[in-house]
Parts: sequence; C-alpha cells; structure tokens
Amino acid sequence: MIEPVSPSPSEPDVAVFDRVESKVRSYCRLFPRKFVRARGARLTDDAGGSYIDFLAGCGSLNYGHNHPAIKQALLDYIADDGVALSLDMYTAAKEAFLAEFERTILQPRNLDYKVMCTGPTGANAIEAALKIARRVTGRTNVVAFTNGFHGMSLGALSATGDRTKRAGAGINLDGVTRAPFEGYFGPDVDTAAQLERLLDDPSGGIDLPAAILLETVQGEGGVNAASAPWVQRIAALARKHGALLIVDDIQSGCGRTGRFFSFEEQGVTPDIVTLAKSLSGLGLPFAVTLFRPEHDIWSPGQHNGTFRGNNHAFVAATAALRHFWRSDDFAADVQRKGAILAARLEAMAARHAPHVRRSKGRGMMRGIEIESGALAARVIEAAFARGLVIEGSGPSDEVIKVMAPLAIADDELNAGLDILDSALTAVLRANRRSAAE
Repeated sequence: MIEPVSPSPSEPDVAVFDRVESKVRSYCRLFPRKFVRARGARLTDDAGGSYIDFLAGCGSLNYGHNHPAIKQALLDYIADDGVALSLDMYTAAKEAFLAEFERTILQPRNLDYKVMCTGPTGANAIEAALKIARRVTGRTNVVAFTNGFHGMSLGALSATGDRTKRAGAGINLDGVTRAPFEGYFGPDVDTAAQLERLLDDPSGGIDLPAAILLETVQGEGGVNAASAPWVQRIAALARKHGALLIVDDIQSGCGRTGRFFSFEEQGVTPDIVTLAKSLSGLGLPFAVTLFRPEHDIWSPGQHNGTFRGNNHAFVAATAALRHFWRSDDFAADVQRKGAILAARLEAMAARHAPHVRRSKGRGMMRGIEIESGALAARVIEAAFARGLVIEGSGPSDEVIKVMAPLAIADDELNAGLDILDSALTAVLRANRRSAAE
C-alpha cells in the first residue's frame, strides 16, 4: 500500500539561508521546506513531512532518489578508496562507463559517436557542441528556436530564448539567429517552410549557420513537443546548407520521452548530441557531448574543465546503464506509464476547460497548459500544500510540468496526479466563489 503524503503545516527556520545565501535562489521560494531525506519518488522534510516529487531535480533524477542499485555501487567504490577526481586521466571507473555506454547505448542504436566528457553541467556540453560546430564548418552563426533553453553560460545563453534569463548576462548575446519552433504561430503555420525559405534566399538576411540547435521536446519552454516530420525537415535543412544538427537531450534524454535518446522515434541521427542531468543516475554532476568521429577536431586540452573526471558520476552512470538499459524492459515500462500520464492529463484538461487549455508533451515529459501563469502558480502552491512538488514552465510559467521519476510506481504516479487534480479543482472553485461575491 502506498504511503500517504503528509506535508508539514509550517515553514522551517531558514535564517542562515537568508543571511548568507544570494537572493538568486528560486526553488526554495516555491517549496519552503528544509528537506533532509529522499528515496524513490519521495522527499521528506525536517519535520517528517512527506512529499511526492514530480520535479525530480528538473529531470536529473529519472531513476528516482537514491536508487538502491546505483547508490550501492557508489558506496562500494568510495569504501574501496576509488579515485574521486581524475581530470581526463585513465581510470577504471571511466573505462567501465565508456565500455558500458558503448555496449548498452551506442552499439544497439548503430551510433559511432565519440564521447567528450565536458564538465559538470549541461551548459558545458552545449558550449562544447557550439565550439565543435563552428570549428568544423568555419562559420559562426547558429540557428536556435523560440522557447529553447540551453543553459546559463554565455554561449548557451545566446541560444536560449527566455528574455529574463538572457538579461542576466549583462552584455549583448549574439552569434545566434532565432527561428520559430513548430507550432509557435499556431498549427496552421509551417515554421520549417519559413526557415527553409530564409536559408534558401541569398537575401533572406540569415548567414549560413554552423549548426541548427534544437530540443525535440522543449522542457523549460513549455513542454512543446516537435513532431517527427518537422524534426526530419529541420535535419534535412541542416544537411542541405552544410550545417551540423545539434540535439539538446539534456532534459529530454536518458529515457524521459520513452527511449534513451529523444530523437530515436524522430527518424534522425544528429551530428552532435548533448547529455547531462540524469546521465549520472544519482543526481551527480556529469555531462557529455557526443559527436560523429569526423568532427573530433580537438587538439589535446583545447577544451577542458577540472571536473570532467568525476569518477563518482562515472560509477553511478555505469550502474544506471547496467540496471535499466541492458534490455528493452525499462523503456517499454516508461512508454506504458507515459500513456497513463497522457490519459490522466488529457482527462484533467477536458474536465477543467477552458481554464486548462490543453495537455502537451511526449512520453513522461508532459504538462497541462493553464490559462495564465498566475493561475498556474496558485495551483502549484495548492499542490505543494497537499504534498506534491511540481513546477511550472513556459514563457509565463503557465504550463504545469510533470517530471516524475521514470521508475515511479503506478500507484504513486496516480496519487501525485490525484493531488494535482485536487489542487486544480480547489483553486478553480475558489476563483468561482470570488467571482460570485
């Protein structure tokens, strides 16, 4: 039987955070509790309150918190005085990861990518991808898409659409041409055709790009899922114009959309792929950039980072790949749960229309679009008060995004969705009462 949620009724003492930490922090404002333990799809605060986690570290915990098989592998490695940090030196832990990734991920998919360990974050992987594309092609321009999110360092931020995040740079962000993502102008506007016309026209005003960079499902941008035909047309445009296709799989990869890579069902093979977040399997910092062998044009040390040799992450990642990806069973189960999630969210959208506009997404990367960001914020707050951690996304945070661990049990997934539905019902009922007064 599923353990009931039991959220704490009052906020903790956070004096030291307010006194010492920068006000840039954000998630603690949404979820003002002091969390002390986590297991599976559950978080526990310092007062014993229990919460279902539909945030999962923004997609960094696809296998849940502290999965026993992954955790034990890391504990054994540490207990045996395994090397913790190795820069890019040879280690047994790195060897095991590369061999497992080749055997379990690359070879079954007929992929011969080189693996570049870039450093701890997805932004590091994006920066490396942009450098590769520019050096390989000799061009500087990159085509990126509306509502895309690729990281907070300057190169990655240049390709990111969010105006507020871009404003944090403090300087002009250039080198990127923005194109409309599929559906940006509604279902009747062919945005692939628009981009094709601009690139084909010598007077279209767009310098031929080094790369076209996209997410097949835009996580932070509002859970916008591109169709396979659209992605295929963008890939064909890249080939036609001598640009490299970069797929950012940092949030939508590692099984989130139902297969290990989000592009597997899209019928394309990118030139470059970025992975991070759930790659380590345990929330440890780990990012890689994958690219075709002919694009491995680096000189030794030309792109580096101190923490590109995080052996604890290598150990955890290897355990995750062995446990979840050596057969097709896990992917099939994610697809099955994705269908449950889709059905539940579609029913929720229909029941609460027009305040809920639609359900959107793919696999277990889905959300519901609320009529305003302000209303979505109230629903998120009400859900947290009932024991569910969930966040918003999209230009105005109007999409409530479900990022439950992929390994979540069915009863816990449904319990979390029940809380979301209850919170939505309560907020809309309160709205009606206020309007009637």
